[in-house]
Amino acid sequence: MATYQKFIGGFEVNRQLLGAGAVLTGIGALVGLAGTAMVGAALLSAGRGWMQQLETPPTELAHRTLNQARAASLAGLEAWRAEHPGAGSHN
Repeated sequence: MATYQKFIGGFEVNRQLLGAGAVLTGIGALVGLAGTAMVGAALLSAGRGWMQQLETPPTELAHRTLNQARAASLAGLEAWRAEHPGAGSHN
């Protein structure tokens, strides 16, 4: 036997069906969260394995690239200064 709650204007809600739907929605959210955690763990594991196979660690590559960028920037600045003597001074 269904239990109904009557609201203003004759709008009736089956409370048992509403409760069961809320419970199933909560269970579905938990299952989705567990699936998301499993996907994240699998991707993290794969990423770690890939990084271990690299010849050069990513941090070393980043340092090397940063040093190259600094050297290129300084070389460009020196070349510009050589072309425009006195343009960089603020008197």
